[in-house]
Amino acid sequence: MRLDPKIAQVLVKALLWFLTGLTLVILFCIIINVSVEGLPQVNLTFLSQEPQDMGRAGGIFSTIVATLYITLVAIVLATPFGVGAAIYLTEYTREGWVTQVIRFGAECLAGVPSIILGLFGFVLFVMKLKLGWSVLSGGLTLAIMVLPIIIRTSEEAIKAVPPVYRTVCYSLGLSKWQGITRVVLPSALPGITTGIMLSVGRSLGETAVLLFTAGAALRTPTSLFDSGRTMAVHFYILAREGLSMPNAYGTAAILMISILALNIAAYSLMQRFLRRYS
Repeated sequence: MRLDPKIAQVLVKALLWFLTGLTLVILFCIIINVSVEGLPQVNLTFLSQEPQDMGRAGGIFSTIVATLYITLVAIVLATPFGVGAAIYLTEYTREGWVTQVIRFGAECLAGVPSIILGLFGFVLFVMKLKLGWSVLSGGLTLAIMVLPIIIRTSEEAIKAVPPVYRTVCYSLGLSKWQGITRVVLPSALPGITTGIMLSVGRSLGETAVLLFTAGAALRTPTSLFDSGRTMAVHFYILAREGLSMPNAYGTAAILMISILALNIAAYSLMQRFLRRYS
């Protein structure tokens, strides 16, 4: 028996609304649970003190510093390569097997499990290059992990710039590179920034990669060659070992707030970008 198209449309729409609502309910349950358990633990002392007794007491200051260091290293290293690859794919080559190979490689890299990237970073940076468990090893491995995100988002942002902008640049006597740097990239900046911020959010929540490369030292890193424990790794170790669930939830609350803030900022930038070119 064939359903009436109108009935089928109503059923599909109801199913989609149900799935969307279920997703939002799960998200809100996670946010509420972490907030209720973790926010009472968060105060100035918790944020400014070093962890003590393997994380059972004290605060999370050293983990905040390590998270910022490692994330900054990853983004600083990945952004030039990602944006450069996007510029090459959109401005300096025609669609063909070369672009297909580059895009296929980026998509494959995006699909590699983080634990595999962690093992790769451990073998290459920690062992072969003898960088040890350090901020630099963790940042280099994270840069490889977030590179596909920056490439794809930057490529789409540059593609969205109207072709007439480039035509006007050439008619005014600007070279190709001058047109890209003075017109195309500034116009695509909101989309590129969105990709970078999404990469930051991905870096903040990563654990497997950093367990193998950055280590888990509780001291505050003072150089690129010091080991450091990020907030995500700190939360994982506290929860897994059962050392201090209040501190674990407090760390999770700070991490969740940071990632939510970045995602909201990235969404706002994307909406601004879409309104600009709609």
